[in-house]
Amino acid sequence: MFSSKCIIVPTARCLPLLFIACCLLLVSCEGYTPVPKPRAYPRVLYPVKTYVPFDASYCHFTFDMPAYAQIEQDTAFFDEKPKDECWFNLSVPKLNAKIYCSYYPVNSRKDFDELVADAFAMTNKHNVKATYIDETRVNRPEDRVYGVVFNVEGAAASSYQFFLTDSTRNFFRGALYFNTQTRPDSLAPVIDFMKQDIDRLVGSLKWK
Repeated sequence: MFSSKCIIVPTARCLPLLFIACCLLLVSCEGYTPVPKPRAYPRVLYPVKTYVPFDASYCHFTFDMPAYAQIEQDTAFFDEKPKDECWFNLSVPKLNAKIYCSYYPVNSRKDFDELVADAFAMTNKHNVKATYIDETRVNRPEDRVYGVVFNVEGAAASSYQFFLTDSTRNFFRGALYFNTQTRPDSLAPVIDFMKQDIDRLVGSLKWK
């Protein structure tokens, strides 16, 4: 046993013991390099991609919608009645996602120009947080479907938006939102999953 005198004041007899203790400490620490843990993301269980016709009686068009989405008709818009009864959301609760959809009748050239300008203006509001906005034109004259799909990159509230029109009577707009804090890295796979559904909607829409 060590005497109290050795613990307080090292003597010649205590020095070898202290040296051995220091060596053991250094050996035990050798080879250890702290490694930060990788960022973990919650596991997402994606539904199987299947589609069914959207054919609501209160709308003037049809398209292919995800079978796992729920239709929620809007009856109020900021405490006011929507411009048309064909306002609805396609909700996907499993992914905390919603596609907000609105329809406007076109009664004049002035109406059409204002609706197009509003669609671009609403998308450009995301420029503050977006890294860039990519525009893809929709041009299907055989179905009288024209429009633009907006792919918004970055920490924007809505990463995918679109409008479709026949340029004379109908104007339909949609925007993808998530009921969660915007984190582009963690949301990227879910956004890509939902983008496929919107692309299917855009590619299959037909006016009644």
